[in-house]
Amino acid sequence: MSARQIEKGRATRRAIVVIIDGCGAGAAPDARSYGDLASCNTLGNLAEQVGALKLPNFAQLGLGNIVQMAGVAANPQAIGLHGKLQELSKGKDTQTGHWELMGVVSDHEFPTYPEGFPPEILDQFIAETGCQSILCNKPASGTEVLERLGPEHQKTGAPIVYTSADSVFQIACHVDVVPLDTLYQWCKIARRILQGKHRVGRVIARPFIGEKGNYLRLQGDRRDYAVPPPAKTLLDDLRGMGMGVFGVGKIEDIFVKQGLSHAKHTANNAEGLKITLAALRDQIDLEPLAILPEAEAPSDVQMIFTNLVDTDSLYGHRRDAKGYANALVEIDQWLTKALPSINEGDLLVITSDHGNDPTAPGTDHTREYVPLLLYSPSFIEDAAASSTGARDLGVRQSFADVGATIAGWFGIPWSRPGQSCLGKNPLVASC
Repeated sequence: MSARQIEKGRATRRAIVVIIDGCGAGAAPDARSYGDLASCNTLGNLAEQVGALKLPNFAQLGLGNIVQMAGVAANPQAIGLHGKLQELSKGKDTQTGHWELMGVVSDHEFPTYPEGFPPEILDQFIAETGCQSILCNKPASGTEVLERLGPEHQKTGAPIVYTSADSVFQIACHVDVVPLDTLYQWCKIARRILQGKHRVGRVIARPFIGEKGNYLRLQGDRRDYAVPPPAKTLLDDLRGMGMGVFGVGKIEDIFVKQGLSHAKHTANNAEGLKITLAALRDQIDLEPLAILPEAEAPSDVQMIFTNLVDTDSLYGHRRDAKGYANALVEIDQWLTKALPSINEGDLLVITSDHGNDPTAPGTDHTREYVPLLLYSPSFIEDAAASSTGARDLGVRQSFADVGATIAGWFGIPWSRPGQSCLGKNPLVASC
Protein backbone atom coordinates (compact mmCIF):
# COMPACT_ATOMS: atom_id res chain seq x y z
CA MET A 1 0.00 0.00 0.00
CA SER A 2 1.40 3.34 -0.98
CA ALA A 3 1.63 6.38 1.29
CA ARG A 4 -1.12 7.99 -0.78
CA GLN A 5 -3.39 4.98 -0.29
CA ILE A 6 -2.73 5.05 3.45
CA GLU A 7 -3.66 8.73 3.60
CA LYS A 8 -6.86 8.04 1.68
CA GLY A 9 -7.62 5.03 3.87
CA ARG A 10 -7.49 7.18 6.98
CA ALA A 11 -10.69 8.88 5.89
CA THR A 12 -12.50 5.64 5.04
CA ARG A 13 -11.17 2.75 7.12
CA ARG A 14 -10.76 2.23 10.86
CA ALA A 15 -10.75 -0.78 13.17
CA ILE A 16 -12.11 -0.61 16.72
CA VAL A 17 -11.15 -3.66 18.80
CA VAL A 18 -12.75 -4.06 22.22
CA ILE A 19 -11.48 -6.83 24.50
CA ILE A 20 -13.87 -7.88 27.27
CA ASP A 21 -11.16 -9.31 29.50
CA GLY A 22 -11.83 -12.82 30.79
CA CYS A 23 -14.99 -13.43 28.74
CA GLY A 24 -15.23 -17.08 27.73
CA ALA A 25 -17.84 -18.87 25.60
CA GLY A 26 -17.51 -22.49 26.71
CA ALA A 27 -14.73 -24.93 27.54
CA ALA A 28 -12.03 -25.37 24.91
CA PRO A 29 -11.24 -28.95 23.84
CA ASP A 30 -8.03 -28.86 25.92
CA ALA A 31 -9.62 -27.30 29.03
CA ARG A 32 -8.92 -30.33 31.23
CA SER A 33 -5.20 -30.19 30.48
CA TYR A 34 -5.24 -26.70 32.01
CA GLY A 35 -6.99 -27.90 35.15
CA ASP A 36 -10.43 -26.62 34.12
CA LEU A 37 -13.77 -28.40 34.11
CA ALA A 38 -15.42 -29.30 30.83
CA SER A 39 -18.43 -27.35 32.11
CA CYS A 40 -16.63 -23.99 32.38
CA ASN A 41 -18.52 -21.35 30.41
CA THR A 42 -18.13 -17.74 31.50
CA LEU A 43 -21.11 -16.27 29.65
CA GLY A 44 -23.48 -19.21 29.93
CA ASN A 45 -22.84 -20.02 33.57
CA LEU A 46 -22.98 -16.44 34.87
CA ALA A 47 -26.26 -15.85 33.01
CA GLU A 48 -27.73 -18.96 34.60
CA GLN A 49 -26.50 -17.98 38.06
CA VAL A 50 -27.85 -14.41 38.03
CA GLY A 51 -31.05 -15.21 36.14
CA ALA A 52 -31.81 -13.60 32.80
CA LEU A 53 -29.39 -11.05 31.40
CA LYS A 54 -30.72 -8.02 29.54
CA LEU A 55 -28.23 -7.21 26.79
CA PRO A 56 -30.29 -5.89 23.85
CA ASN A 57 -27.39 -4.47 21.87
CA PHE A 58 -25.29 -7.61 22.26
CA ALA A 59 -28.33 -9.63 21.19
CA GLN A 60 -28.72 -7.39 18.14
CA LEU A 61 -25.09 -8.07 17.22
CA GLY A 62 -25.56 -11.83 17.60
CA LEU A 63 -24.09 -12.76 21.00
CA GLY A 64 -26.98 -15.15 21.67
CA ASN A 65 -26.04 -17.05 18.50
CA ILE A 66 -22.60 -17.87 19.94
CA VAL A 67 -23.48 -19.34 23.33
CA GLN A 68 -26.72 -20.13 25.11
CA MET A 69 -27.37 -17.37 27.64
CA ALA A 70 -30.45 -16.92 29.79
CA GLY A 71 -32.14 -13.72 28.61
CA VAL A 72 -30.11 -13.34 25.40
CA ALA A 73 -31.88 -15.24 22.65
CA ALA A 74 -30.40 -16.34 19.36
CA ASN A 75 -31.10 -13.77 16.65
CA PRO A 76 -31.35 -15.03 13.05
CA GLN A 77 -31.40 -11.42 11.82
CA ALA A 78 -28.38 -10.19 13.78
CA ILE A 79 -26.72 -7.15 12.25
CA GLY A 80 -23.21 -8.43 12.91
CA LEU A 81 -21.08 -11.46 12.22
CA HIS A 82 -20.61 -13.94 15.04
CA GLY A 83 -18.41 -16.90 15.91
CA LYS A 84 -15.98 -18.34 18.43
CA LEU A 85 -12.20 -18.32 18.62
CA GLN A 86 -10.08 -21.22 19.87
CA GLU A 87 -6.65 -20.41 21.28
CA LEU A 88 -3.57 -22.05 19.80
CA SER A 89 -1.07 -20.60 22.25
CA LYS A 90 0.02 -22.51 25.31
CA GLY A 91 -1.40 -20.82 28.38
CA LYS A 92 -4.54 -18.97 29.35
CA ASP A 93 -3.16 -15.62 30.40
CA THR A 94 -3.70 -12.04 29.31
CA GLN A 95 -0.50 -11.63 27.32
CA THR A 96 -0.65 -14.79 25.23
CA GLY A 97 -4.30 -14.12 24.43
CA HIS A 98 -3.70 -10.54 23.30
CA TRP A 99 -0.55 -11.46 21.39
CA GLU A 100 -2.34 -14.23 19.49
CA LEU A 101 -5.20 -11.87 18.60
CA MET A 102 -2.57 -9.69 16.93
CA GLY A 103 -0.89 -12.60 15.14
CA VAL A 104 1.75 -14.08 17.48
CA VAL A 105 1.18 -17.63 18.74
CA SER A 106 3.16 -18.50 21.90
CA ASP A 107 4.63 -22.00 22.12
CA HIS A 108 5.47 -21.97 25.83
CA GLU A 109 3.76 -21.09 29.08
CA PHE A 110 5.10 -18.55 31.53
CA PRO A 111 6.25 -19.92 34.92
CA THR A 112 3.87 -19.82 37.88
CA TYR A 113 4.62 -20.02 41.60
CA PRO A 114 1.94 -21.86 43.59
CA GLU A 115 4.38 -22.15 46.51
CA GLY A 116 5.73 -18.63 46.26
CA PHE A 117 8.99 -17.29 44.81
CA PRO A 118 12.29 -19.00 45.65
CA PRO A 119 14.86 -17.41 48.01
CA GLU A 120 17.32 -16.59 45.23
CA ILE A 121 14.75 -14.27 43.66
CA LEU A 122 13.56 -12.60 46.84
CA ASP A 123 17.03 -12.25 48.38
CA GLN A 124 18.24 -10.41 45.29
CA PHE A 125 15.08 -8.28 45.21
CA ILE A 126 15.54 -7.25 48.86
CA ALA A 127 19.24 -6.52 48.35
CA GLU A 128 18.78 -4.40 45.23
CA THR A 129 15.73 -2.46 46.43
CA GLY A 130 16.94 -2.02 50.00
CA CYS A 131 13.44 -2.75 51.27
CA GLN A 132 14.80 -4.83 54.21
CA SER A 133 12.14 -7.57 53.96
CA ILE A 134 8.93 -8.57 52.20
CA LEU A 135 5.49 -9.79 53.30
CA CYS A 136 3.38 -12.68 52.00
CA ASN A 137 5.19 -14.44 49.10
CA LYS A 138 2.20 -16.65 48.32
CA PRO A 139 -0.63 -16.76 45.80
CA ALA A 140 -3.32 -14.44 47.13
CA SER A 141 -6.38 -12.39 46.30
CA GLY A 142 -5.37 -8.76 45.85
CA THR A 143 -8.09 -7.41 48.12
CA GLU A 144 -7.78 -10.13 50.76
CA VAL A 145 -4.03 -9.74 51.08
CA LEU A 146 -4.40 -6.01 51.73
CA GLU A 147 -6.83 -6.56 54.57
CA ARG A 148 -4.62 -9.24 56.08
CA LEU A 149 -1.21 -7.64 55.68
CA GLY A 150 -1.92 -3.95 55.02
CA PRO A 151 -1.53 -2.91 58.68
CA GLU A 152 1.80 -4.74 59.00
CA HIS A 153 3.00 -3.14 55.78
CA GLN A 154 2.07 0.30 57.11
CA LYS A 155 3.92 -0.43 60.33
CA THR A 156 7.10 -1.96 58.87
CA GLY A 157 7.30 -0.51 55.33
CA ALA A 158 7.91 -4.01 53.93
CA PRO A 159 6.24 -4.41 50.52
CA ILE A 160 3.56 -7.06 50.05
CA VAL A 161 4.88 -9.40 47.36
CA TYR A 162 2.41 -11.97 46.11
CA THR A 163 1.44 -13.95 43.02
CA SER A 164 -1.65 -15.72 41.68
CA ALA A 165 -2.49 -18.58 39.35
CA ASP A 166 -1.19 -16.28 36.60
CA SER A 167 2.49 -15.71 35.89
CA VAL A 168 2.78 -12.49 37.89
CA PHE A 169 5.05 -10.92 40.52
CA GLN A 170 2.85 -8.35 42.24
CA ILE A 171 4.05 -5.66 44.63
CA ALA A 172 1.45 -3.88 46.76
CA CYS A 173 2.41 -0.74 48.70
CA HIS A 174 0.47 2.01 50.46
CA VAL A 175 1.28 5.30 48.73
CA ASP A 176 1.84 7.03 52.08
CA VAL A 177 4.43 4.39 53.00
CA VAL A 178 6.13 3.82 49.64
CA PRO A 179 5.80 6.64 47.08
CA LEU A 180 4.61 5.70 43.60
CA ASP A 181 7.96 6.48 42.00
CA THR A 182 9.70 4.13 44.46
CA LEU A 183 7.14 1.38 43.86
CA TYR A 184 7.62 1.68 40.10
CA GLN A 185 11.39 1.55 40.52
CA TRP A 186 11.10 -1.59 42.65
CA CYS A 187 8.98 -3.16 39.90
CA LYS A 188 11.64 -2.35 37.31
CA ILE A 189 14.25 -4.00 39.52
CA ALA A 190 12.06 -7.10 39.86
CA ARG A 191 11.51 -7.16 36.11
CA ARG A 192 15.29 -7.17 35.56
CA ILE A 193 15.81 -9.95 38.10
CA LEU A 194 13.04 -12.20 36.79
CA GLN A 195 14.75 -13.63 33.73
CA GLY A 196 15.66 -17.08 32.42
CA LYS A 197 13.56 -19.83 33.99
CA HIS A 198 11.95 -17.20 36.24
CA ARG A 199 10.83 -14.93 33.38
CA VAL A 200 7.31 -14.27 34.60
CA GLY A 201 4.81 -12.71 32.23
CA ARG A 202 4.26 -9.54 34.24
CA VAL A 203 5.53 -7.61 37.24
CA ILE A 204 2.60 -5.54 38.53
CA ALA A 205 2.66 -2.42 40.70
CA ARG A 206 -0.37 -2.45 43.02
CA PRO A 207 -0.54 0.87 44.89
CA PHE A 208 -3.30 1.41 47.43
CA ILE A 209 -4.64 3.94 49.93
CA GLY A 210 -6.83 3.92 53.04
CA GLU A 211 -6.78 2.11 56.37
CA LYS A 212 -7.63 -1.39 57.56
CA GLY A 213 -11.20 -2.23 56.65
CA ASN A 214 -11.24 0.46 53.98
CA TYR A 215 -8.23 -0.15 51.72
CA LEU A 216 -8.65 0.86 48.07
CA ARG A 217 -6.42 -0.19 45.19
CA LEU A 218 -5.54 2.66 42.81
CA GLN A 219 -6.35 1.01 39.49
CA GLY A 220 -5.42 4.11 37.51
CA ASP A 221 -1.89 4.03 38.98
CA ARG A 222 -1.41 0.31 38.45
CA ARG A 223 1.46 -0.48 36.10
CA ASP A 224 2.31 -3.77 34.39
CA TYR A 225 5.93 -4.45 33.46
CA ALA A 226 5.47 -7.17 30.90
CA VAL A 227 7.63 -9.37 28.74
CA PRO A 228 7.49 -8.00 25.18
CA PRO A 229 5.87 -10.06 22.42
CA PRO A 230 8.32 -12.63 21.01
CA ALA A 231 7.75 -11.40 17.46
CA LYS A 232 6.25 -8.46 15.60
CA THR A 233 2.47 -8.18 15.82
CA LEU A 234 -0.15 -6.64 13.57
CA LEU A 235 0.29 -3.45 15.58
CA ASP A 236 3.88 -3.23 14.36
CA ASP A 237 2.67 -3.80 10.80
CA LEU A 238 0.17 -0.95 11.06
CA ARG A 239 2.72 1.40 12.54
CA GLY A 240 5.17 0.43 9.81
CA MET A 241 2.57 1.57 7.28
CA GLY A 242 2.33 4.94 8.99
CA MET A 243 -1.00 4.31 10.69
CA GLY A 244 -1.95 5.53 14.15
CA VAL A 245 -2.70 2.87 16.79
CA PHE A 246 -4.36 3.96 20.06
CA GLY A 247 -4.16 1.60 23.05
CA VAL A 248 -6.78 2.15 25.77
CA GLY A 249 -6.45 0.56 29.22
CA LYS A 250 -3.63 -1.91 29.81
CA ILE A 251 -2.89 -2.43 26.09
CA GLU A 252 0.20 -0.22 26.46
CA ASP A 253 1.57 -2.52 29.17
CA ILE A 254 0.66 -5.82 27.48
CA PHE A 255 2.55 -4.88 24.30
CA VAL A 256 5.25 -2.87 26.12
CA LYS A 257 4.31 0.10 23.90
CA GLN A 258 5.37 -1.84 20.79
CA GLY A 259 3.22 -1.01 17.77
CA LEU A 260 1.39 1.87 19.47
CA SER A 261 1.43 5.53 18.54
CA HIS A 262 -0.90 6.69 21.34
CA ALA A 263 -2.02 5.21 24.67
CA LYS A 264 -4.17 6.02 27.68
CA HIS A 265 -4.25 4.14 30.99
CA THR A 266 -7.66 3.77 32.62
CA ALA A 267 -8.88 3.21 36.17
CA ASN A 268 -11.97 1.17 35.26
CA ASN A 269 -14.27 0.08 32.45
CA ALA A 270 -16.35 3.27 32.64
CA GLU A 271 -13.29 5.36 31.84
CA GLY A 272 -12.15 2.99 29.10
CA LEU A 273 -15.55 3.07 27.44
CA LYS A 274 -15.73 6.86 27.66
CA ILE A 275 -12.30 7.28 26.07
CA THR A 276 -13.05 4.73 23.35
CA LEU A 277 -16.27 6.50 22.42
CA ALA A 278 -14.53 9.88 22.33
CA ALA A 279 -11.81 8.45 20.06
CA LEU A 280 -14.44 6.82 17.87
CA ARG A 281 -16.16 10.19 17.48
CA ASP A 282 -12.86 12.05 16.95
CA GLN A 283 -13.56 14.05 20.10
CA ILE A 284 -10.34 13.40 21.98
CA ASP A 285 -6.99 15.15 22.04
CA LEU A 286 -4.43 12.45 21.35
CA GLU A 287 -0.97 12.67 22.87
CA PRO A 288 1.60 10.59 20.94
CA LEU A 289 3.77 8.26 22.98
CA ALA A 290 6.93 9.99 24.21
CA ILE A 291 9.06 7.24 22.67
CA LEU A 292 8.07 8.31 19.16
CA PRO A 293 10.15 10.87 17.30
CA GLU A 294 7.97 13.86 16.45
CA ALA A 295 8.29 13.14 12.74
CA GLU A 296 6.83 9.62 13.24
CA ALA A 297 3.86 10.62 15.39
CA PRO A 298 0.59 10.47 13.39
CA SER A 299 -2.03 13.08 14.14
CA ASP A 300 -4.94 10.62 13.99
CA VAL A 301 -5.54 6.92 14.55
CA GLN A 302 -6.83 4.14 12.34
CA MET A 303 -7.02 1.49 15.07
CA ILE A 304 -8.51 1.88 18.54
CA PHE A 305 -7.56 -1.08 20.75
CA THR A 306 -9.32 -1.20 24.12
CA ASN A 307 -9.03 -3.60 27.05
CA LEU A 308 -11.91 -3.62 29.55
CA VAL A 309 -10.35 -5.28 32.58
CA ASP A 310 -13.08 -5.08 35.24
CA THR A 311 -14.80 -8.28 34.07
CA ASP A 312 -11.56 -10.14 34.77
CA SER A 313 -9.84 -8.40 37.70
CA LEU A 314 -12.86 -7.25 39.72
CA TYR A 315 -15.42 -9.96 39.00
CA GLY A 316 -13.95 -13.04 37.32
CA HIS A 317 -11.08 -13.61 39.74
CA ARG A 318 -13.31 -12.76 42.71
CA ARG A 319 -16.03 -15.13 41.47
CA ASP A 320 -18.60 -12.35 41.51
CA ALA A 321 -21.18 -13.37 38.91
CA LYS A 322 -23.53 -10.50 39.73
CA GLY A 323 -20.76 -7.91 39.37
CA TYR A 324 -19.68 -9.53 36.10
CA ALA A 325 -23.24 -9.40 34.78
CA ASN A 326 -23.55 -5.73 35.70
CA ALA A 327 -20.28 -5.01 33.86
CA LEU A 328 -21.73 -6.62 30.71
CA VAL A 329 -24.83 -4.43 31.07
CA GLU A 330 -22.55 -1.38 31.29
CA ILE A 331 -20.83 -2.37 28.03
CA ASP A 332 -24.18 -3.08 26.38
CA GLN A 333 -25.41 0.40 27.33
CA TRP A 334 -22.23 1.87 25.87
CA LEU A 335 -23.06 0.15 22.58
CA THR A 336 -26.26 2.22 22.43
CA LYS A 337 -24.01 5.24 21.87
CA ALA A 338 -21.16 3.51 20.05
CA LEU A 339 -23.04 1.68 17.29
CA PRO A 340 -24.54 4.87 15.74
CA SER A 341 -21.06 6.43 15.86
CA ILE A 342 -19.51 3.74 13.68
CA ASN A 343 -18.94 4.89 10.12
CA GLU A 344 -19.33 2.99 6.88
CA GLY A 345 -15.60 2.32 6.75
CA ASP A 346 -15.27 1.26 10.38
CA LEU A 347 -14.98 -2.32 11.61
CA LEU A 348 -15.95 -3.03 15.23
CA VAL A 349 -14.48 -6.21 16.71
CA ILE A 350 -15.61 -7.41 20.15
CA THR A 351 -13.86 -10.45 21.60
CA SER A 352 -11.76 -11.59 24.57
CA ASP A 353 -8.33 -12.90 25.57
CA HIS A 354 -9.32 -15.91 27.73
CA GLY A 355 -12.13 -17.11 29.98
CA ASN A 356 -12.68 -16.40 33.68
CA ASP A 357 -15.82 -18.28 34.69
CA PRO A 358 -17.12 -16.67 37.90
CA THR A 359 -18.87 -19.94 38.80
CA ALA A 360 -15.75 -22.15 38.46
CA PRO A 361 -13.73 -23.42 41.44
CA GLY A 362 -10.72 -21.36 42.50
CA THR A 363 -9.81 -17.92 41.19
CA ASP A 364 -7.88 -18.74 38.02
CA HIS A 365 -8.60 -17.98 34.38
CA THR A 366 -10.44 -20.72 32.50
CA ARG A 367 -9.35 -22.22 29.17
CA GLU A 368 -12.31 -21.45 26.92
CA TYR A 369 -13.36 -20.44 23.49
CA VAL A 370 -13.93 -16.69 23.36
CA PRO A 371 -16.82 -14.95 21.59
CA LEU A 372 -16.30 -13.00 18.39
CA LEU A 373 -18.60 -10.25 17.15
CA LEU A 374 -17.93 -8.10 14.08
CA TYR A 375 -19.96 -5.11 12.94
CA SER A 376 -19.84 -2.48 10.24
CA PRO A 377 -22.81 -0.48 8.86
CA SER A 378 -22.14 -2.06 5.48
CA PHE A 379 -23.11 -5.45 6.95
CA ILE A 380 -26.73 -4.40 7.41
CA GLU A 381 -27.40 -3.89 3.70
CA ASP A 382 -25.63 -7.12 2.82
CA ALA A 383 -27.53 -9.08 5.47
CA ALA A 384 -30.85 -7.62 4.29
CA ALA A 385 -30.09 -8.77 0.77
CA SER A 386 -29.07 -12.20 2.01
CA SER A 387 -31.45 -15.11 2.49
CA THR A 388 -29.45 -16.30 5.50
CA GLY A 389 -29.60 -13.10 7.57
CA ALA A 390 -27.06 -13.51 10.37
CA ARG A 391 -23.62 -14.66 9.31
CA ASP A 392 -22.10 -17.48 11.32
CA LEU A 393 -18.30 -17.50 11.22
CA GLY A 394 -18.16 -20.80 13.09
CA VAL A 395 -15.27 -21.85 15.29
CA ARG A 396 -12.02 -20.24 14.20
CA GLN A 397 -8.90 -22.25 14.87
CA SER A 398 -6.81 -19.36 16.20
CA PHE A 399 -7.30 -16.02 17.91
CA ALA A 400 -4.99 -14.74 15.16
CA ASP A 401 -7.91 -14.71 12.74
CA VAL A 402 -8.77 -11.36 14.32
CA GLY A 403 -5.42 -9.93 13.25
CA ALA A 404 -5.88 -11.42 9.80
CA THR A 405 -9.28 -9.80 9.49
CA ILE A 406 -8.04 -6.36 10.51
CA ALA A 407 -5.12 -6.63 8.10
CA GLY A 408 -7.57 -7.52 5.36
CA TRP A 409 -9.84 -4.64 6.31
CA PHE A 410 -6.93 -2.26 5.72
CA GLY A 411 -5.75 -4.15 2.65
CA ILE A 412 -2.25 -4.79 3.99
CA PRO A 413 -0.24 -8.04 3.75
CA TRP A 414 -0.81 -10.77 6.33
CA SER A 415 2.14 -13.13 6.23
CA ARG A 416 1.81 -15.19 9.43
CA PRO A 417 2.04 -18.82 8.27
CA GLY A 418 -0.91 -21.05 9.03
CA GLN A 419 -3.35 -18.28 9.94
CA SER A 420 -6.62 -18.10 8.06
CA CYS A 421 -8.57 -14.94 7.43
CA LEU A 422 -12.15 -14.16 8.26
CA GLY A 423 -12.07 -12.18 5.03
CA LYS A 424 -13.07 -15.39 3.25
CA ASN A 425 -16.51 -14.20 4.22
CA PRO A 426 -17.47 -11.59 1.59
CA LEU A 427 -18.67 -9.18 4.26
CA VAL A 428 -15.08 -8.62 5.34
CA ALA A 429 -13.47 -8.52 1.95
CA SER A 430 -9.96 -7.38 1.00
CA CYS A 431 -8.02 -10.32 2.52
